[in-house]
Amino acid sequence: MRAVLLAIAGGLTIALAAAPLAGAAPRYPEDFNFFSGIPYELSNPGGSLPGTNNPRCKPSAAHPRPVVLVHGTGGGQQTNWGAYGGFLANEGYCVYALTYGALPLPWPLTALGGMGAQEQSAQQLKVFIDGVLAATGAKTVDLVGHSQGTLMPSYYLKHLGGATKVTNYVSLAPLWRGSGGALMEPVSRFIGRLGAQDKWVPVCAACGQMMPGSAFLDKVWSGGSPYVKGINYTNISTRYDEFVIPYISGQLPAQRPGENVRNIVVQDTCASDYSDHLAIAGSRRAAYMVLNALDPQRHIAVPCMFVPPLFG
Repeated sequence: MRAVLLAIAGGLTIALAAAPLAGAAPRYPEDFNFFSGIPYELSNPGGSLPGTNNPRCKPSAAHPRPVVLVHGTGGGQQTNWGAYGGFLANEGYCVYALTYGALPLPWPLTALGGMGAQEQSAQQLKVFIDGVLAATGAKTVDLVGHSQGTLMPSYYLKHLGGATKVTNYVSLAPLWRGSGGALMEPVSRFIGRLGAQDKWVPVCAACGQMMPGSAFLDKVWSGGSPYVKGINYTNISTRYDEFVIPYISGQLPAQRPGENVRNIVVQDTCASDYSDHLAIAGSRRAAYMVLNALDPQRHIAVPCMFVPPLFG
């Protein structure tokens, strides 16, 4: 009888271990590849990645702030974040993503965001974040941006009242000093004097605004810094960035007392990380760094592994 009872107990233990916990959060697919979001856009144009934009998601005590993903130039809420949507949701975060600055043209061109003037995109971000805060009841959000999505939100913080609505500001391939280097600054200022700063790059008003010396960058740097005191900044860059030139444009230390900034170059801790501008938003290594920036109290070891360019 004892043997029978032990066998039954053992069988129940195995069955319970194999069964999902009641009320457990769903597990979303994870694919660390920068291009992994494209199939979702092709199959569901204008939709949301699994795990993102869930209207029923309520932040937990462990993760009290929603995470808003802000894509780069030419990206979108699905195409830019295939490596992050399900991953962050599986970690217990309420994850939201938008497509801003899209061309007013039929799909698939509507999936190309970040093309409009960044002041207008910042206004779209403001409306989106206000909606996220209202839906979740949270007091602030955390931002995770890539490329242009690391720069444009600073305008929202400084000029559209966003400074009190953001706690952590995590940037992948940031460009605080713009892209193009010091030699491009006089060119940019000359174009600005001609009144063509937002028009000289066809269909991409935002592109000229990311050059050193642009009027937009001057607005972001108002007060002598692109940073806002009281917000925690983490800048994650790669030496092999072919669009942010030089890559140290995004490795900007605190400019004023009271600013909280951490700068990371992925190759500093792993020589076999060959992330470029795209791959850094698809890399598992960079994703772990983002997790640590969102929750500094829960440190996750970031492994050194081979990271290919483009895909991550």
